[in-house]
Amino acid sequence: MPPTQSRILAIIGPTASGKTSLALSIAAICDSEIVSADSRQIYKYLDIGTAKPNTAERKMVKHHFVDMLDPSEEYSAGRFGPEARQVIAEILKKRKLPIVVGGSGLYVKAVVDGLFGGPGKDPDIRLELEEQLRADGIDVLAETLRKVDPLALGRMKEITPRRVIRALEVYRITGKPMSQFQSQGDVPPDFDVYQVGLLWDRKELYQRIDERVESMMTSGLEDEVQGLKSKGYDRHLNALNTVGYKEVFDFMEGVHSREKMIELIKRNSRRFAKRQTTWFKGDQRIHWREVTGDDWVGDAAQKIVKMLSARLH
Repeated sequence: MPPTQSRILAIIGPTASGKTSLALSIAAICDSEIVSADSRQIYKYLDIGTAKPNTAERKMVKHHFVDMLDPSEEYSAGRFGPEARQVIAEILKKRKLPIVVGGSGLYVKAVVDGLFGGPGKDPDIRLELEEQLRADGIDVLAETLRKVDPLALGRMKEITPRRVIRALEVYRITGKPMSQFQSQGDVPPDFDVYQVGLLWDRKELYQRIDERVESMMTSGLEDEVQGLKSKGYDRHLNALNTVGYKEVFDFMEGVHSREKMIELIKRNSRRFAKRQTTWFKGDQRIHWREVTGDDWVGDAAQKIVKMLSARLH
C-alpha cells in the first residue's frame, strides 16, 4: 500500500472484539505504528486487566500511549486528542500508516473530531460518578468538585447531584475545570480517518468476553491487583475505577466470594461492551465489518488494506 500524508486508519469496537489482533495483522502487511485510544492501557502496571499488548507485540509494532503514566496521574480525552494528533503527524512524516486502536469512544472522538463546544456525556464516567453518589452522598462529590473547580461550585444556585456530576464529568473528560472550558473546542485534525468497526453477534461476543475473563484470572489478575496494593495505589484512583480491578478489590476486602467476583467481572464487562457498541453505533462514518469464528483476522486485514489502497488512488 502506498504511504500517504493524510490518511489514517481507526479500528474500533467493544472489548474482546479483536481490535489489537487485527491491527497487528494489518501492520504486518504495511509499515504502521499503533496509537492506542484506550483510557486505561496508558497506565503502567495495569497489564492483565486491560488486555494490554504484550512485550512481543509491542516489539513487533511500535505502540504509542501504552505504559506512559503512573496510575496516580490523571489523564483525559481533552489531553489525549491534541497529543495523539501530534503523534499521528509525526508517524505520517515518516510515511507510515497510523492505526488508531481502541474502545474508549471519547478518546477516538478526540482524535477524529476534537471536542467541539464542550464535551458530550461519557456514559462510563457518568456511571462511575453516579455509583459514587449512591455510595458516598452528594457532600463527598461536592467536596471533590470544590478541590478541582471551586468556581463552578460557587456559581451553583443550588448544589444538586445533576449539576455536581456534570461539572465533575467535564473535568474528568477534558482535564479542564468547567468554569474555564473554552467553548470553541479543539482545532479539527487535518487528516482523513477511515474508521473500521468490528461487529459481532452478541452471543458470540459475550462468549469471547467470558473466555477473556477466565484467561485473565489464569494469567494472574489477582496477583496484579495485589501488586498494585503493595505499591500503595489506592483503589479509588481513577485509573483503578475500572471493570476487572474494582471487583478484585472488593473480593480482597471480603465483599464477595471469588466465584462471585468472576461472575461480576463477566457481567460488568458485557455491560461495558454494550455501552461501547451503543456509543459507536451513533457514528454513521464507521464502516462495520461483521466478524465471526476464530480465523477472520487475516482475511479482514487483507481486505481493509486493499480498501485503503484503492481509496488512495
